[in-house]
Amino acid sequence: MKRPKLKKASKRVSCSQRYKIQKKVREHHRKLKKEAGKKGVGKRAKKDLGVPNIAPFKEEVLREAEQRKLKVEEEKEKRKKEKIDERAKRKKERDAPRSESENPKAKKARMDTDEKEVSKKSAIKTYTKQFLCSEINTVIDQSDVILEVLDARDPLGYRCPQLEEAVLTRPGNKKLLLVLTKIDLVPQENVEKWIQCLEKEFPVVAFKASTQLVDKTVQEKKRRFPDSLDKSRASLCFGNACLFALLESYQATSKPEGTLKVGVVGFPNVGKSSLVNTMKGIRACNAGVKRGITKTMQDVFIQKNLKLYDSPGIVASPSNPPASMALRSLQVEEGEEKALEAVRTLLKQCDKVQVMLQYNIPDYRNSLEFITLLAKKRGYLMKGGVANMEQSANTFLDDWTGAKLSYHCRVEGLSLPPYLSETVVTENKKGLNLLKLQTGNEATLQGVKYPNKASSISLISKGPTAGLLSPTNVVQKPVPKPREEVKELEVLNRESGPVEDTKDVQKTANKNKNNKVQFQSVPVGTSPNNDTYDFNTDFK
Repeated sequence: MKRPKLKKASKRVSCSQRYKIQKKVREHHRKLKKEAGKKGVGKRAKKDLGVPNIAPFKEEVLREAEQRKLKVEEEKEKRKKEKIDERAKRKKERDAPRSESENPKAKKARMDTDEKEVSKKSAIKTYTKQFLCSEINTVIDQSDVILEVLDARDPLGYRCPQLEEAVLTRPGNKKLLLVLTKIDLVPQENVEKWIQCLEKEFPVVAFKASTQLVDKTVQEKKRRFPDSLDKSRASLCFGNACLFALLESYQATSKPEGTLKVGVVGFPNVGKSSLVNTMKGIRACNAGVKRGITKTMQDVFIQKNLKLYDSPGIVASPSNPPASMALRSLQVEEGEEKALEAVRTLLKQCDKVQVMLQYNIPDYRNSLEFITLLAKKRGYLMKGGVANMEQSANTFLDDWTGAKLSYHCRVEGLSLPPYLSETVVTENKKGLNLLKLQTGNEATLQGVKYPNKASSISLISKGPTAGLLSPTNVVQKPVPKPREEVKELEVLNRESGPVEDTKDVQKTANKNKNNKVQFQSVPVGTSPNNDTYDFNTDFK
């Protein structure tokens, strides 16, 4: 207990408490000593009395004992040395570098790399442009109805004349329907005008897919708990019932006993797989923001008498404008074009003020500064606070090709293309319940929530995008010139203007490399104020 006016408490205790502690300590020591005695730990070793003096042959006995002792010590030293040598040998084997044939880890790694190379080669061999074209042709041949999926933000730009002509010219009286997806990213007036404009050629279905679909097992778990279902805007789908009713009515009239086969085609990341998943109600096909996920044809049974074919994206022709290639081709994903170049092409088509308001960034001078500001705005920074340009450019492209950014194109008066005529249009609409389609589109347009026209970026459509459906028409990319040759051409072009023949350029470059620097003489007295020095007077 600490008494007042003292820095430390006193250590004094009562006598009874002190005696009690001492008693406990003695009992504890006694107990430890007793246990040690049972184990034989505390016993002293018996002293060797040696050989008594009266024993006969005492000297011989001592000599034998000494030799036995030395022999035991020698054996002990020998065993010790053997252990040291064995330990050193194991250490040497462990530290020595193994060859690839002896090292199992290296052998396994080599096998893994070989398998990866084989898989890469097979993937490259399988997913070429020729293969994608053949898959699209297979979908067209096997389908009775073709759904050409168009992005509502630029329906005219996502139309492929080669595809439409191929569908109408194939035997079997195939029907072609246009499906406007992502209508929730376009102002309502623009969607209505596009539907009225496109209905003059083909039947049009307004559609908004659901982006929150999951696989079948998760869907069954959610059914047990109705309160946990996602009721957000992204999970709602519109136009699904209208498309179902249209296909069911056509199937009842054309194939009452058979199965109606419907092919879904379009350019990459236009919403083909999302449409199939929405019709099925679960995530049957792989879909995402990245373009070109679907590489092969996939069939999905929606009902007993209705079957959908999901197809890869149409291969865009290199003859299209750069803006169309940036949005509807896979040049960036295949490494044929950099993401920064695609961003620069898209920014040229937009109004700067609308882009600044959409991304909430200050004024920028060029595309490089825009990408830098966007990276700092989104937090795409690397070590040292440096902006991650590649990630920022890919994010910008994902916003434009995915279902996120709102932009629209002005509706213009369309004339019938050469492969279409009034008879072909009326023949294509036969057997389809257009009245039911019109009422379904009106219900869809009333239920969707549209963005404000002021917050949507306006663009000028570049017209239909040419596609490649025949594998023979696929143009291979020309082999680029070596980097050193390009540098020499640039230097010589800056010095002496445009160069017509590369052979002459190489000859002049070789001369400049091999020969020494020569000073050219300038005639003195050409002008009254000419103070140039003639080097040939002193250096001959």
